[in-house]
Parts: sequence; C-alpha cells; structure tokens
Amino acid sequence: MAIKKILVVDDSATDRLYLSEMLQKAGFEVNTAEDGQDCLDKVNDSMPDLVLMDVVMPRLNGFQATRALSKNPATAHIPVIVCTGKGQATDRLWALRQGAKACVIKPVDYDELLGKIAELG
Repeated sequence: MAIKKILVVDDSATDRLYLSEMLQKAGFEVNTAEDGQDCLDKVNDSMPDLVLMDVVMPRLNGFQATRALSKNPATAHIPVIVCTGKGQATDRLWALRQGAKACVIKPVDYDELLGKIAELG
C-alpha cells in the first residue's frame, strides 16, 4: 500500500504545523487532529494511510488512541508512528505494545521520519 494521506495528531499547533509542512514538502496529503479523540473521529471520516501520533495530549493520549486504532478491525490496518518527546526505551516499547509500528523522537528529523514512512509503505 502506498502511503499518500497522513493524519498528524498533536495538541501543539506549532508541532502540527511543523510536521504538516515537512510532510507536504515530501508530497503527502496531510490532515491534522488536536488530540486522540479528535484523531479517532477524523480517522473514521477520512481513513488516512498513516497516523503520526503525539503521546502527551488531553482527553485521549497517544497511547490510548493508538490502542483504539489497532484494536478496531476497521482501522487496524492503518500504521501508527508514535512521536514522543522522550527518548526512553520504555516509551518506545509501550508504544509498540499499543500497536504502533514505529517511533520517532521530537524534534523529528526529516530524513528519519521519511525513512520510517517508506519502510511502512
């Protein structure tokens, strides 16, 4: 499956803009969500090819939203890349246990992110 549509989920408007511009520059169609609950609502409406998910957010955090996506048969096929501000191995392991396919550390490196997306596409 070729990845064309990406949903960027982050409660920080600055990070959403930064990541959106980075991905649009690489040729992706980008939509955004402000938290995990907003993500779940938008995924059901637009079915992105990939979700780039922040961890610490209000209402529904990134781990909870990733778990919800991976457990739902209608969305389980959508790969999630968790984007965390912590470089701790426990966060990466926990993200993978929730159903994420990969993790990147903030501030996100352009080449690293595009490499992870290419691996999943």
